[in-house]
Amino acid sequence: MRIVGIDPGLRWTGWGVIDVDGNRLQHVANGAVASAADDEFAQRLRQLFDGIAEILERYRPAEAAVEETFVNRNPVSTLKLGQARGVVLLAPALKGLTVAEYPANLVKKSVVGAGHAAKQQIHLMVRTLLGGSDVDSSDAADALAVAICHAHHRSTRQQWGPAHDRKPRRNRAKTRSASVVSGGSLP
Repeated sequence: MRIVGIDPGLRWTGWGVIDVDGNRLQHVANGAVASAADDEFAQRLRQLFDGIAEILERYRPAEAAVEETFVNRNPVSTLKLGQARGVVLLAPALKGLTVAEYPANLVKKSVVGAGHAAKQQIHLMVRTLLGGSDVDSSDAADALAVAICHAHHRSTRQQWGPAHDRKPRRNRAKTRSASVVSGGSLP
């Protein structure tokens, strides 16, 4: 099973691809998709979408996992990050992939054993769990951590079976199109 983990960000969106065979995890690739800070916001979102779509096409994962966004003190920054996260969720959904979402504290706890682990700890544990593989950046390490978290939780759910299935919130691609209302007037 091939899994892509994604750590959304407006400037840098980390990504990491792993192969999972039972309890064995193998590093495939990792990196970060950048958006140009000087470009218009819509263009930056397009850059993120296109970058993730290219990764999905190149590595063809079976499932995707995305880190959930935490709320910042700055509402404008939170909104922009949420929009970036939206396009990151959309890219695998349009490919028909199941997209699992995990809170940052659960990702850290799954990989490091502590929900408030530092970036350096995550980076070190990701390298350890993936056989000393080279990790391009902290964004890529975070994305690989999301993929590892998904692999562990997915495996546990499979062992428990349907009676104990506790799936994370998922977004599934739907083929329905949005309804458009034209004409008429509002009451």
